[in-house]
Amino acid sequence: MTLIDDTMTLAALVSTHPELARELERWGLDYCCRGNRTLADACAATGLDESTIVAELSAVTNQHQAREEWTTMSAVDLVDHIVATHHVFLWDELPRLTALLAKVTLAHGRNHPELRQVVETFDDLRAELEPHMLKEERVLFPMVKQLATASTPPAFHCGSVRNPISVMLREHDQAGALLARLRIETQEYAPPEDSCASYEACYRALAELEADTHLHIHKENNLLFPMVVRMEAALSSTDY
Repeated sequence: MTLIDDTMTLAALVSTHPELARELERWGLDYCCRGNRTLADACAATGLDESTIVAELSAVTNQHQAREEWTTMSAVDLVDHIVATHHVFLWDELPRLTALLAKVTLAHGRNHPELRQVVETFDDLRAELEPHMLKEERVLFPMVKQLATASTPPAFHCGSVRNPISVMLREHDQAGALLARLRIETQEYAPPEDSCASYEACYRALAELEADTHLHIHKENNLLFPMVVRMEAALSSTDY
């Protein structure tokens, strides 16, 4: 039987037990941008009963003993996984949600003026994520693959790989803040009583977008980026 250790960070919990990602989402515990907090500290900060959370997370973990492959991938494999899993999802889902939000707003905007703010925040999120993914796919990820096959430190146009990583980390924080705002503006993705099927599908999709993006950011912030920094440091240490 697996017992959750409340001294583990939220990031480490999801890396070790990927099935806990959605549970942490449900409790509002940010494991991506604020994944360096211990479970105990995060519970205390958000007013959650630590023993209840530990018991529920332990129960979920005991039902999902298999470990996800991405937790042990190489940097190159993890890059390919992130693109195939999360980037492809966002490239498809962001324009679909733009159209769905427009449809819902047209039908319900008069009775629910708060939808206009939801649309604005979502548009800001899309404007943040799409250029971000392009920079990863065209700049950072090719650098990662170059590092993986290099025997000496590559001469990158931007200097150290830490430089684009620092930009990506800032942009992750910005995306995280927009997702948090969306959750507030949608009343935690709860459609109103007079909502139609499209309204409900829209809010459900927004919740799924949040969960997927949080896991996406976690894989980069807490697994890929530290791995890449270590790779570059190792090459520099052997460069005589």
